[in-house]
Amino acid sequence: MRVIVLMKEVPDTYGERAIDLETGLLKRADAEPVLDEITERALEVALRHREAQPGTEVVLLSVGPEGSLPTTLRKGLAMGADRAVHVQDPALLGADLALTAQVIAAAAKQIGFDLVIAGNVSTDGGGGALPSMLAELLGVAGLAALSSVQIDELTVAGQVNTDVERYEASADLPAVISITEALPDARFPNFKGIMAAKKKPFETLDLQALGIAPGEEEARSIVISAAARPARSAGTRIVDEGDAGEQIAEFLAKNQLIKGH
Repeated sequence: MRVIVLMKEVPDTYGERAIDLETGLLKRADAEPVLDEITERALEVALRHREAQPGTEVVLLSVGPEGSLPTTLRKGLAMGADRAVHVQDPALLGADLALTAQVIAAAAKQIGFDLVIAGNVSTDGGGGALPSMLAELLGVAGLAALSSVQIDELTVAGQVNTDVERYEASADLPAVISITEALPDARFPNFKGIMAAKKKPFETLDLQALGIAPGEEEARSIVISAAARPARSAGTRIVDEGDAGEQIAEFLAKNQLIKGH
């Protein structure tokens, strides 16, 4: 069995002035890049399955710019993954979810897979839609936001928690799943793993290698600006001098919340 784990690099201090309001871009240079914690938990799911099924191969897959990402992926290899694939191309700068999903799907097809595991949402984007988009593009079943995971040779199953209910779901392999923070914390790399990671295969691909001609695919949406949320203005205050009901009715009618008379 081959399991692909989607890895994402994020700024370590995301949320603390991580957005440049002038450019609308993440200020990645101002923070140390790290693997997103939820993707590390996804890797832990894959590694525990390999411990139960030694014939399993665990492959890391990430899309991102040239720079620190190869170093952070080495951490995933040190944790125990067998090899890593990094897709990087200047044409992917500013790629949205749709383009990113298309690139990951092309890479996953080239690698070959029985199961793709991702986090349910990244801390630097929060879209939460990519795993489902990926399943659609790959033409396989998708299970989203699993709080538990069971994998065998033919199926993957787990528990899904929603705001209104909890239920069990399963799908035949091949499949794509996303996991939540309810899954166990990731293991720490040990010295043996760190040394072994230096010799593990690490492949870099560009769009041409994936059969995607530069310029053939374009982002569907582009962030052109960002601004701080304006301060909340004071609401309308009504002083009851015996006519509060009339004032409220007038206010509601003025704002077309009720029909005036």
